[in-house]
Amino acid sequence: MDKRIYTMSQEKPYKAVVKMGVPVTMGMLFMVAYNLVDTYFIGLLHDDYQLAAVNFAYPVLMILIAIAGIVGNGGASYIARCLGAKKMEEAEHTLTIGFELIILSSIVITALGLLLIDPLVNLLGTESNTFGYTKDYCSVMFIGSIFTMGNYAIGQLLRSEGSTFYSMVGMISGTLANIILDPIFIFTLGLETKGAAIATVLGNLVGVLVFLWYYARRKTILEPSIKYRKLDGAIIKEIMWVGIPHTLEQIFVTMAMVVNNNLAAAYSEITVAAMGVANKIMSFGQYIYQGMAAGCQPLMGFNFGAKNYSRMRKIMKSGVLVITLMELVVVAIFGIFAPSLIGLFTESEMVIEIGAMTLRAFMIYLIFVGSTSIVRNTFNAIGKPIYAFGITIVRQLILYIPFLLLFNNLWGYNGLIYAQPAEEFICMILSLILLSKYLQKYESKERENDK
Repeated sequence: MDKRIYTMSQEKPYKAVVKMGVPVTMGMLFMVAYNLVDTYFIGLLHDDYQLAAVNFAYPVLMILIAIAGIVGNGGASYIARCLGAKKMEEAEHTLTIGFELIILSSIVITALGLLLIDPLVNLLGTESNTFGYTKDYCSVMFIGSIFTMGNYAIGQLLRSEGSTFYSMVGMISGTLANIILDPIFIFTLGLETKGAAIATVLGNLVGVLVFLWYYARRKTILEPSIKYRKLDGAIIKEIMWVGIPHTLEQIFVTMAMVVNNNLAAAYSEITVAAMGVANKIMSFGQYIYQGMAAGCQPLMGFNFGAKNYSRMRKIMKSGVLVITLMELVVVAIFGIFAPSLIGLFTESEMVIEIGAMTLRAFMIYLIFVGSTSIVRNTFNAIGKPIYAFGITIVRQLILYIPFLLLFNNLWGYNGLIYAQPAEEFICMILSLILLSKYLQKYESKERENDK
């Protein structure tokens, strides 16, 4: 038995969660550097407006990843279920169609992004001092969207078969390339903000090439094949059924980010710069829970396909415990070293003061959000995205955005930065209750079958 299949089907739950989650988390932590490195080197220009522009442009990266998630998450969910049900040909057909959809969707996004670039940059909340820099960054991101989207989606498809190590190597390779290229394009070539975007795109290209090398060398369980090139309506439906709700979830997150930036911009563009730096540092904590939850997703999908529902509950409990403990360590580090961490990216005393206060408020939500992420990923993994989508509706539209507006109105900037921890606590409780109730139904069927 392939060791990747053994991990998903028989390994002890805690070990399985760690084996699948840690490589994904390591890769994602390196991916944080894509934007953190941009922020760091742009900060060396000592221009707060360019620093703010990188933060204004961040939702565009989120949009690209969200659209890539249609293929990445939708395809990965169906592949894992096929593997659990021992449908190898169906899994390889899904993988091949996933590659085709990545290419087609990136072409559409590039065309639309460049056509609507000016109104889009205005929508992001920019002012006259940051509009040009933000437009430069966004334009390059749209031109290179095929690499950014491909890097994210193919990494997800690799993880669906348990090849988390290969996924990690690709992400790390792309990040190292970005670190090397950033100072060359920003300073040596004098391209500043635009140079940072070019380096990011090229870094993603390196990641894609590494992934393709693994497939070409037949290091993976599944392989894309020309014999599966014909688009299959049933497979596309399976991909879209999970992928589109997941993408809408990301779009709602981006909408909340735009609302947040616009509210912060009312205080000053310096405040946006400080919040942007705090958000970039928070990415380390965010990618820990996202990486571990993403590692759990193929475990849950595989065992759902194999109808091993009791193992799913054990994996869920193990995942929640592991993620929470990891995030408590991160919260302690952020709380103690907040001013020093913000100071790595700017010398402005005002940005450091506001950024440290913001980071200490934001970090609280890390304790709660990991549990919610596991629940959402589980529903996506088992082909029930409507539940994951419902959680996102509650989280972003019913709780977070109203909390932002209400807390900002009641307590000013302090209210703005504590809105997310408040909504995440409520959402965590609701999510865990929902998944627990859902699994009980399948566990009852499993016990009846055993009898």
